[in-house]
Amino acid sequence: MSETRSGPRTLAELAGATADQFGDQVAARYQREGEWRELTFEQARTRAEELALGLVAIGIAPGDRVAILSNTRVEWTLASLAASAAGAVVVPVYPTNAASECGWVLGDSGTRLVVCEDAEQVAKIQQVRSQLPALEHVFVIDGYDGAQSLDQLAAAGAGHDRSELTRRQAAVAIDDIYTIIYTSGTTGPPKGTVLTHANALSVSAKVSQLGIIAAGDTLYLYLPLAHAFALASLLAAHGLGATVVYFGGDTKQILQELIETKPTYLPSVPRVFEKLYGAALKLQAQSSEEDQERFAKAIALGVDVRQRLARGEQIPAALQQAFEQADERLYQRVRGLFGGQLKQAITGAAPIAPEILEFFYACGVPVMEGWGMTETTAVATVCTLEDFRFGTVGRTMPGVEIRIADSDGEILVRGDNVFREYWNNPEATAETLIDGWLHTGDIGELDDDGYLKITGRKKDIIITAGGKNLAPANIENELKQSPFISQAVMHGDRRPYPVALITLDPEEILPWAAEQGLPQDLEQLADADQVVALVQAALDRANANYAQVEQIKRFAILKRDLSIEDGELTPTLKVKRTVVNDRYAEVLDALYG
Repeated sequence: MSETRSGPRTLAELAGATADQFGDQVAARYQREGEWRELTFEQARTRAEELALGLVAIGIAPGDRVAILSNTRVEWTLASLAASAAGAVVVPVYPTNAASECGWVLGDSGTRLVVCEDAEQVAKIQQVRSQLPALEHVFVIDGYDGAQSLDQLAAAGAGHDRSELTRRQAAVAIDDIYTIIYTSGTTGPPKGTVLTHANALSVSAKVSQLGIIAAGDTLYLYLPLAHAFALASLLAAHGLGATVVYFGGDTKQILQELIETKPTYLPSVPRVFEKLYGAALKLQAQSSEEDQERFAKAIALGVDVRQRLARGEQIPAALQQAFEQADERLYQRVRGLFGGQLKQAITGAAPIAPEILEFFYACGVPVMEGWGMTETTAVATVCTLEDFRFGTVGRTMPGVEIRIADSDGEILVRGDNVFREYWNNPEATAETLIDGWLHTGDIGELDDDGYLKITGRKKDIIITAGGKNLAPANIENELKQSPFISQAVMHGDRRPYPVALITLDPEEILPWAAEQGLPQDLEQLADADQVVALVQAALDRANANYAQVEQIKRFAILKRDLSIEDGELTPTLKVKRTVVNDRYAEVLDALYG
C-alpha cells in the first residue's frame, strides 16, 4: 500500500489515530433542532470507543457483521468507527431500501446487529425479522420504545475492560474485511462487494497524495453512506483531519446549507450541478439575444482565463478587465450558491455533460469528474485542478493501472483499491476478477495523454435491428440539460430506431405551466401540446449532435417522474433500465406502432 503519511494501520485504529493527531479540531458539524453543532476528533473517539465497548460487552465478535440502516448523519460515522474498533465488519444499507431489500442485505451478509435510524427503519427490519436467523440485536439512533438506543449500547460497555478493545484493534490485519457494500443493483439482486482495510486506506492515501482533501478543509456530505463514493469521501476526510458537514436530512435544503456552511470540498452526483445549470439556461432563454451571446462569451472567457492562470501565464490587461466584469455579473453569483469557499467538487457515479463542467469551471467552481465503482473502492481515475480535460474522467490515481480490452473496449483495472471478492458469490467473483484485473463492464477509450473517456456500459449498449451499436448515456445527458426534463431513457435494442421515455421536472415545469395558464398537474401536462413542443425542441437540439442512425426518432412523456421509491432509480439516481423498460413496455411498443 502506497500510504504517504503516518496514520492508522487499519480502520480499527482510525478514531484513535485521528484524535491523537487532530484532537480538539472539529471533526463534524451537524444539525440538531435547527442549529449547527460540532464534534471534535477527541469527542468522536470517546463516543466511538463507548459504543465499541458496548459491542464487545453484548458479544459482538471480531469478523461479525454490523449493519447500519440510516441516512447520512454523524451517528452513522460513530457507529461505523465503533464497529471497526471492535473488529467487526461494517455493512451499510440504503435507507431508501424496501423491507425486502434490507432483508436481502442483512440475510446474505449474516448480520448479527443492525443500527437503524428511526422507527421507520426499525419497522422494515421487523417485517423481515423472521427471515434473519443470524440477527440478534436491533439498536436505534433516534430512540423509541421499539428498540434499544445507542445510549443503551454505550451503557452496556461502561466499566468493561478496555484492554479487550486494544487487543482486538491490534489483531485486525490490513487484508481483513473492513466493509461489505452491496451494489445498488440496476440488474438482479445486489452483490456484496468485499473491501478490505487496505482497500479503504489506499484511497485515503491517494486523496492525500493528490491534494484533493487536506487538514482544515470542510467537506459537505449529503450522499448516502451506503454508497462507496460517499463512504470513501468520509473516510478520507476524517482520516486527513478535515471537517465533515452532515446535511440536515432534507435534500431540498442542500443549496441553503451549502451557503450556510461554506464547504471547501463537495462530493456529489451530477444531478445537483445539472439542476443549477438548467436554471441558468432557463434564465438565459428568457433574456435577449444580446444577453444570451454575452453569457456564452462569459463562459468561454472564464474557461480561457482560469486555464491561463493555472498554467501560470500573465493575463493581458484587456482580458483581465473583461474577466473582472464577468465575475461581477455572473461568476461570483454562482460561487455564492456553494458558499463562496469551494475549492473543488468531485462528480461521480453517473455521466455529466462537458458543457456543465465548463460552465462551473468558468465561474470558479471547478467540478472535477472522476470515475470508479464499488469494486474499486469508489475511485480509479480523477480529474484534478492541475490535470483535467473536459469530457474525460481524468487520469488514473496513484497505484492504479488501467487498460482497454482489445476485444470489446471494456475498461480493466488493477491496483490496491480493487476489491477482494463478492461475498458468498465465487462465481461472480471469478467472472469479474480475471488474472488480477477487474473487468468493470464499462466501455472506454484512453487518449495519448492517459485521460480516460467513458463511452458506454456493456449492459446498456443498444443494438438496433440494423446492427448499429448505440451508447445511450450521451444523448440522454444532453436531453437532461433542458431544465424541464428530469429523466430521459433511450430505448431501441433490436428495434428499427431509437426512441425515448421522458419525465418532467415538477420544480421547473409547474411554475412554467402556471405562467402559460396550463394545468398544475403532471399527468395533464404530459399530454399538453405546449409541453410536447418544449421536449421536441430539446430533442432537436440534442439530435443535431449525432448521426442520423443515432438520433432519437420518437418520444413519450410519462405521467410522473421516475423515483427511488418505485424501484426505477438507484439511491444515487441511476436509472434501472430493465425495470423501466419492463414497466413501460406498452408505451415503448406504441412508439413503434
